[in-house]
Amino acid sequence: MSYVSDNEIEEIKRRKLLEYQRQIAQRREEEERRRIEEAKRAEILRRILTPKARERLANLKMVRPEFVRYLEEQLIMLSSSNRISLPITDDMLRSILASLNKRARKEIKIKGLYFKK
Repeated sequence: MSYVSDNEIEEIKRRKLLEYQRQIAQRREEEERRRIEEAKRAEILRRILTPKARERLANLKMVRPEFVRYLEEQLIMLSSSNRISLPITDDMLRSILASLNKRARKEIKIKGLYFKK
């Protein structure tokens, strides 16, 4: 029978503690990076959207957060490449949303026909 000495147990505990501390530090760093990225994103959106357009996005975000995240990325990309006039008004945003909605319905219809085969 082999027994583990107290020193070995203490060494195992010490290594586990260090590993946990490393994991906690890594999570904090990732959270800080996400927080900074989100703050930058919010600042860019503040600059490119009118207050009404931001309000519309905030309302839509409660219902479809993934979609709004994608839309925000696209709006930021379009604005940084000067492919859309700034600021983006509520009317412009509604037009973009309507266009995306039409595309989504077309894709659903096309996929529906495809699957009925």
